[in-house]
Amino acid sequence: MTPDVSVVVPTFRRPALVVEAVKSALSQDGVRVEVQVLDDSPEGSAREPVQALGDARVRYVQRDVPTGGNPATVRNEGWPRATGRYLHFLDDDDRVAPGAYQALVHALGAHPARGVAFGRVAPFGDDAQVLAQQTAYFEDAARRARIAERLGSRRWLVANMLFRPTVLVNSACLIRRELLPVLHGYDTRLPLVEDVDFYLRAIRRAGAVFLDRVVLEYRTGAPSLMHNERDATKAVSAYRLIHERYRREWGALEFTALRLATRTVLRWL
Repeated sequence: MTPDVSVVVPTFRRPALVVEAVKSALSQDGVRVEVQVLDDSPEGSAREPVQALGDARVRYVQRDVPTGGNPATVRNEGWPRATGRYLHFLDDDDRVAPGAYQALVHALGAHPARGVAFGRVAPFGDDAQVLAQQTAYFEDAARRARIAERLGSRRWLVANMLFRPTVLVNSACLIRRELLPVLHGYDTRLPLVEDVDFYLRAIRRAGAVFLDRVVLEYRTGAPSLMHNERDATKAVSAYRLIHERYRREWGALEFTALRLATRTVLRWL
């Protein structure tokens, strides 16, 4: 029987965490699930713990040539093998919240013209300062997503993703499988925020529905100044590419109008 949700989980040297992630997907009620774990480590660090799960719904794949840290490439190898009606790209250190798949599948079933469903994020972790920051961030993201949902405007949501801190993260989204070939998957050129780019393109093309409930448990890490500075540089480069493509595909007029709206109306919302 065709799965409802195909889960693609890239992993790199996180054997214990990826098992948590996979178990959270397998434990979802009310939906049929298949899971691919794509191991990007040369030694196959996740093979033994994943295969020890002994669940026929799980397929372990060790990649021939490691990417050196490019999850977009790994995800792009996973989705063509998927057979489910919907796809979920789950990061190996995150967990699917109880009941999330059933709620997301129902949302897309109730809105057949929309291509993406996403929901709220509940961060967790040991560092209190980071956890507080991330909690505030995701509460604001949910607030802005609620406004976009009430307005029913995909461009309003896209503007938030183009010019403001993103309202979603990769593991909080479910997407219709038929959109993947149209989008050509993830952009492997991007050094960071490849998930923002992917779902921005999907939402601009097919729209989205926001669920005001937690669908993802998001693991936070310890702060690192070097990591933050390096990521900031990569993010600037990535958003430059994202903006260039948006102008090219949807026109300079729309791009400029969305940027103006962000600087005027959206800044107060």
